[in-house]
Amino acid sequence: MRDVHIDKVVVHMGVGESGEKLVKAENIMKTITKQTPIRSVAKMTQPAFNIRKGAPIGCKVTLRGKPAEDFIKTSLNIVNKTIFESQFDKSGNFSFGIEEHTDFPGMSYDPQIGIFGMDINVVLERNGIRITRRRMQKKKLPEKQRVKKEDAIAFLKKEYSVEVR
Repeated sequence: MRDVHIDKVVVHMGVGESGEKLVKAENIMKTITKQTPIRSVAKMTQPAFNIRKGAPIGCKVTLRGKPAEDFIKTSLNIVNKTIFESQFDKSGNFSFGIEEHTDFPGMSYDPQIGIFGMDINVVLERNGIRITRRRMQKKKLPEKQRVKKEDAIAFLKKEYSVEVR
């Protein structure tokens, strides 16, 4: 009941512009995650970067279950199984980045495509979180049931042999 597990993994590529570059990023993400990405849009206009509100500027994929665990194993190997303590939040979630998509197995550099980086956000939870999400009789999650930073670090060390600095 108190075991920590992965709820979801969100993989995001921020391209900064729409068009051909965004389509290339979507194809790369589809190859790496084996799921179709959705486009993320700009929340506000940035005239300095020629970005309009509502314009697609990136893509993301949400992974759950076994695909999420497999993706985490692969991506942690890319960062040499090292995560910094500052990459965790107080709720036990953590994020890290991968600078080049070519680090993934089976991916190689293509001059027509270029190099894309990505952000990986991992959400951890314990069983019993449903009481905060259900429609009827919603309740607050007890403090002992929440995932804390220390719990997340212990989970990563135990399950994935990750070194936390």
